[in-house]
Amino acid sequence: MLILTALLAVYIVLGILYESLVHPLTIISTLPSASVGAMLALMLFKVDLNVISIIGIVLLIGIVKKNAIMMIDSLFRPSARRNEHSRRDFRGLHVALPSDLMTTMAALLGALPLALGTGMGLSLRDASASPIVEGSF
Repeated sequence: MLILTALLAVYIVLGILYESLVHPLTIISTLPSASVGAMLALMLFKVDLNVISIIGIVLLIGIVKKNAIMMIDSLFRPSARRNEHSRRDFRGLHVALPSDLMTTMAALLGALPLALGTGMGLSLRDASASPIVEGSF
């Protein structure tokens, strides 16, 4: 019920932003495939659904939603719709792609130490890990 309420809130906010009913549906339609792909990857690598997995799934859903918003925003700008001379503004893709890749790579590289089992978050992965031990830095 909470997930459906969150999706409804996202739909309403995006509907107000784009002044459309279709563009928010396009953005939200990318989320189920990301969730199913994450669950299939967990099953493929035989990883349990734990706190780290849930954080990863939420991170993945956020990245997928951000990418969809940036693509829709660069293709169908409300200002471009008001202009009679241009129906689609493809020039925004040249600006959106580098920033999209930069934020996606920052999120992936930020999660890499936890995924590889090194660094400060290592104790989160091991259920038998003790709290921070003196001298472990």
